Amino acid sequence: MKETTPPPVQPIVYVIDDDSALRDALSSLLRSVGLQVQVFASAPQLLQSTLPDVPSCLVLDVRLPGISGLDFHLQLVKAGILLPVIFMTGHGDIPMTVQAMKAGAIDFLPKPFRDQDLLDAVTLAIERDRARRSEAQATAKLNSYYQTLTPREREVMALVVTGLMNKQIAAEIGLSEITVKIHRGHVMKKMGVR
Repeated sequence: MKETTPPPVQPIVYVIDDDSALRDALSSLLRSVGLQVQVFASAPQLLQSTLPDVPSCLVLDVRLPGISGLDFHLQLVKAGILLPVIFMTGHGDIPMTVQAMKAGAIDFLPKPFRDQDLLDAVTLAIERDRARRSEAQATAKLNSYYQTLTPREREVMALVVTGLMNKQIAAEIGLSEITVKIHRGHVMKKMGVR
């Protein structure tokens, strides 16, 4: 039977802006390059929706009714929602830009901005989110492997990664060298390393 690979996951761009004409224009622009788009008039609307577990980014207006875009971004970070953010504003200044970038924003675009500038920022943001997700999956996989180790294997592994040789590990924890070799072999196999 032939194995099929699943289709690539389509990234989503979330847009929050209180100007409906701008939301529509951004949605059309982003869809024209094959991206999925979800638009919102306010920050709470985004939080009330279900965010699929796919590479994504947030295009966020700085000035919104209620909570500002900058404050909303800080709330997302504190809540552990790690969406890459691209800010846009018609009323930006240098301190605001610095604050956004320090908080981890990908870009800060003054309105009006060129379509290509937004598309470049979105491409960068989605690639960073893909990389973050891939790294998180690799870490989770390693952690699941680590959980299969016995307490003694964990102890041996901790000493192996410090660079000690089997004889040194044996002396350190009071085992024979052959027993350390056996534990080390189990660690290597369970952790999926050579």
